[in-house]
Amino acid sequence: MSLNPIARRKFLGASLPLLVVALAIGAPQPASAADADYDAIVAKGVKYLASKQGDDGSYSAQIGIGPTALATLALLEHGRGTNDPQVAKSLAYLEKAVREDGGVYAANGRLKNYETCIALMCFNKANTDGKYDEIVKNAENFVRGVQITDTDGVGEEDVTYGGSGYSGKTRPDLSNTAFLMDALVSSGAKEDDEAIQKALIFVSRCQNLESKYNTTKFAGKVNDGGFYYTPAVSGDQGDRGTPDGGLRSYGSMGYAGLKSMVYAGVERDDPRVKAVLEYVEKNFDVTANPGMGQAGVFYYYQTFAKALDAYGETTITDASGVAHDWRKELIAELGKRQREDGSWANSNTQWMEGDANLATSFALMALADCQAKK
Repeated sequence: MSLNPIARRKFLGASLPLLVVALAIGAPQPASAADADYDAIVAKGVKYLASKQGDDGSYSAQIGIGPTALATLALLEHGRGTNDPQVAKSLAYLEKAVREDGGVYAANGRLKNYETCIALMCFNKANTDGKYDEIVKNAENFVRGVQITDTDGVGEEDVTYGGSGYSGKTRPDLSNTAFLMDALVSSGAKEDDEAIQKALIFVSRCQNLESKYNTTKFAGKVNDGGFYYTPAVSGDQGDRGTPDGGLRSYGSMGYAGLKSMVYAGVERDDPRVKAVLEYVEKNFDVTANPGMGQAGVFYYYQTFAKALDAYGETTITDASGVAHDWRKELIAELGKRQREDGSWANSNTQWMEGDANLATSFALMALADCQAKK
């Protein structure tokens, strides 16, 4: 199938219905917000995030440039323009992180691929007048260059093939490979793009589904159609593993896998898509990250919303036959979790989600995918 028109329009930079921001009035309210004050939730979150900007335009700079790129992208998605002083200040901060190799990452370079992918999405969203053309082009070349492929002497039979890690050609994982695909799609990559199709090979090997697409030793151990973090592992995997040597599926990876398959044009009747949808139906949840509890729950919300928006379904029917309006339920849950000051933060501090700037950015990005679609 072709990439869902809604997803393609979002990522290729065409106009979307704008959401209310801190001082905006009269913006259209999503149809799914009947039981939750969507506008108020978003406005409080945007106001909080905008108030936490550092003097240099950064957000939580102590953990890298990722939070700044995510926060700026969230503000752009909720109607702040590039002429907004706070947005402009953050974009200028990100410009200072542009490196000679085209990447956009913090000086210590620990998260080169991850940070560049998020920054590329941010600059693409902001690039309405061509101002960032050169940055975008060079950043895209960078993320393409750090994908593990045959140009590195790695054959397609290798479990790392097509993947990307935090710093590029390090151990690849599904989260970073999904961000790579997000970034390329934001730059206009189509489903037949070579890098997208190579990434699909890695993504398919992260699915708990024994098939011709996944012949790794993990494929048939769990076989629930969900996705795990990476097949490029050895030894005891602790709480991510199973007693028989399998790798547990968990929610955020399941939605990362589904979204990646949409981007790669995998048909709805393909066994990989059918299997992950069965997993989604059996594990539908807006209160926790299935398989991980509260760990990474705000990243889960962002991935959950982006994947289902890309897939194009407004309701998910769970294993009990109950139909869920996922947008409505996610808005309500985020409304419950929002703190008095407008922020979100995770009491489970794994993956730095105790940082309110990071968690709030993820929450606002998830809410952006809860917009009413026309």
